[in-house]
Amino acid sequence: MRVDSVLLSSIYTERLQNLRLRAEECGISKSGSVEVLRARLICEEVLGDLDLSWEGIQSMTHKEIGAVLKVFGIKSSGSHRERRQRLWLHLNYDSRRMTIENLAEMNRDDLHELCKRLELDLTGNRTVLMGRVAGVLTSQMNGWGRIKRSLKRNGLQSPIFSEHKPEPEETSHDDKEIDQGSFQEAPAEALLEDASDSMVIGLDKQPAQVQGDLLTIQARVSDLERMIGTILRSHGGLWGDSEKELLLRLADRRGWPINEQFVKHRLLVVATNIAEVKGANMSLSVGARPMVEDSESAIRRIRSKLSDLNQGNKD
Repeated sequence: MRVDSVLLSSIYTERLQNLRLRAEECGISKSGSVEVLRARLICEEVLGDLDLSWEGIQSMTHKEIGAVLKVFGIKSSGSHRERRQRLWLHLNYDSRRMTIENLAEMNRDDLHELCKRLELDLTGNRTVLMGRVAGVLTSQMNGWGRIKRSLKRNGLQSPIFSEHKPEPEETSHDDKEIDQGSFQEAPAEALLEDASDSMVIGLDKQPAQVQGDLLTIQARVSDLERMIGTILRSHGGLWGDSEKELLLRLADRRGWPINEQFVKHRLLVVATNIAEVKGANMSLSVGARPMVEDSESAIRRIRSKLSDLNQGNKD
């Protein structure tokens, strides 16, 4: 990819007033925040020959989309889909307005369209769709919407593609601790659906902050299930206070929003029920019945237990 580094550097460093004058000269809209306008100018002046429509983004290779993200001055690492999501958000939304809190103002049709563009599952009600989008916004937090501070302050110090360096794959330290396998077999879809639904029971009765936190965790139920499976396997199938504390530590290290006591309690309740369905030995339960049972009866029982969460919220 060939880029005019001098032109790009000037777009990085110019203030809003100058960017608006430049936009007017180019015949494009000069509305929006400085970052929105900056992205618009990069599209027009620097990458004018590139198809940056949704379809165009879908056709880019992993390497190509990483290079485009670098031109926009935002985070360029991550999986292929994460890069596509990040570029789409950066080109089409203002990060100050596209927030988890503001998702509550969107209707189901808008959320459905957003899920489509972000390559998410399109099934479910408005709350489910909102949770999926919230999960993407959380995982992409600080990765789009504004260029890196060093670029804004100093511009490009050297041609952007002067050196060809292989991009290291982004890994998480937690991945070394959390094996993506499960304690027994792959979870039944009904289990994940029930856990997802139970995470947001009574959502509309909670403060906005708690709503956002629960929606964020709801979008990560499959990750939660895998974390629980790994803990059970490494702890001999036990599920008690120490395992719950470990889960909270891992969730916190992964950046999950569990500061609110209500959110933390809800997470542990759902996690405990998932562990029970997976056949855990509830180590601190007195007179607990054997947990090994056929999957269908386990799922029926857990559905009943999870539905009791709503009643528990009233206590």
